[in-house]
Amino acid sequence: MSIEFTTRPVHGGNLAWAAALAGCSPDQLLDFSASINPLGPPQSAIAAIVAHLKDLSHYPDPDYLELRSRLAQSHAVAADWVLPGNGAAELLSWAGRDCSNLQAVYLPVPAFSDYRRSLRAASVPVIDCPLVIKDKWPEAALVTCLSDAIEQGPAAQNCALLLNNPHNPTGWLFSQATLRPYLNSFGLVIVDEAFMDFLPPAQQQSLIAQVKDFPNLVILRSLTKFYSLPGLRLGYAIAHPERLRRWQQWRDPWPVNTLAVAATLAVLDDREFQNKTWQWLEPTRSQLLSCLNQISYLQPLAGCANFLLVACDRSVTELQQQLLQRHRLLIRDCLSFESLGDRYFRVAVRSAADNCRLITALAEGHKSNSL
Repeated sequence: MSIEFTTRPVHGGNLAWAAALAGCSPDQLLDFSASINPLGPPQSAIAAIVAHLKDLSHYPDPDYLELRSRLAQSHAVAADWVLPGNGAAELLSWAGRDCSNLQAVYLPVPAFSDYRRSLRAASVPVIDCPLVIKDKWPEAALVTCLSDAIEQGPAAQNCALLLNNPHNPTGWLFSQATLRPYLNSFGLVIVDEAFMDFLPPAQQQSLIAQVKDFPNLVILRSLTKFYSLPGLRLGYAIAHPERLRRWQQWRDPWPVNTLAVAATLAVLDDREFQNKTWQWLEPTRSQLLSCLNQISYLQPLAGCANFLLVACDRSVTELQQQLLQRHRLLIRDCLSFESLGDRYFRVAVRSAADNCRLITALAEGHKSNSL
């Protein structure tokens, strides 16, 4: 079965597409393309889902009072400052619509493709702010790219800033001190913190604590990556209540299903799973980075998330296809990150055994100069 280039997925984790290309069933693939915690789903989530199957015959609470209260408690804010959503993707749609009242959106690139989708749907002009991703000082790279763009573009107070932290696809972590000045200069600041949970609390650089003082600040969070529950679709926004009430009026009722609510309430208290993830990630990521650095045709970028961006001296499209067909490994090409193209790929940090299998396959390419 031939796979046309036009069918190439925009997001990672498209196992149906990859399996057709590899000539195998999806469950035979080892997926490095989706940055999902390999330690989950937690047993607490599974138990909660099973226990609440009986509730499927009832509608969820349309106001999600218990869920909002529990999420708010975990971030020390009031419940009306929290809005659960059908994954962060749904909330990005409303963030994009909110930006339609502004002149433009400044977007550091490369960037997650869904940002551009949500802004395009709302007919919002985008001003690309290219990051020099080989810069050894990520925060300097961010400040430089924004300063250069603002100098030539419309006034920041009439525009929005949209970025994620840790940054996808580089994995860079921007400090609160670096981001805080933009809260005073932009009309709206949207920070996607989908990968922030992968850092231990003492290392996180979340701006959630700033929301009370800045009504122009919106924080987006995802629970599905850290807890390995992407099929349930659960995200939430933290922002000023007036803004969230406006978003609520725009969307369909009951966006979060009953089982997603039950799983979320369970995992938020699962300290054992959280600690296990933090203890696993840092040494495993460091080991994977070290091994990738030893392969001459690759140049991995150090990051703080559960994935690594890797520069490659050959076509990643071809490399991806060969890894699929010969090793049944799926890596994330970066073609949807418009400023990266066919010389970068991204890999999730998986178990030590899985990572070893990837390194072995990539090292074979080093020896033969062709996989």
